[in-house]
Amino acid sequence: MDWDTGLVPGGKENFNTCLMIIDRFRKSVRCLPCHKEGTAMDTSLLFWNNIISTYGVPKIIIIDRDPKFTSEFCTNLYDMLGTKLAFYTAYHPQTDGLA
Repeated sequence: MDWDTGLVPGGKENFNTCLMIIDRFRKSVRCLPCHKEGTAMDTSLLFWNNIISTYGVPKIIIIDRDPKFTSEFCTNLYDMLGTKLAFYTAYHPQTDGLA
């Protein structure tokens, strides 16, 4: 999961950011439009409504250290769901199991 920010606002709700979720199992990408000013709660709801409700609970999520993903709310949610968090490191894919 990662953000694509700095987009030109568009759509009825003037979305300016995209939450990108890459599913390695299904070999697909989901781009969920959202607002850059969104909170950790907004991110969790977006993830719940678009990913968990459709595909089920993931076993592992690889994320960067963005505060929206690492907030106490989100980490508690991941713990309750039994999802493991892994953090990726730029330029070192072997350290996070991507290689």
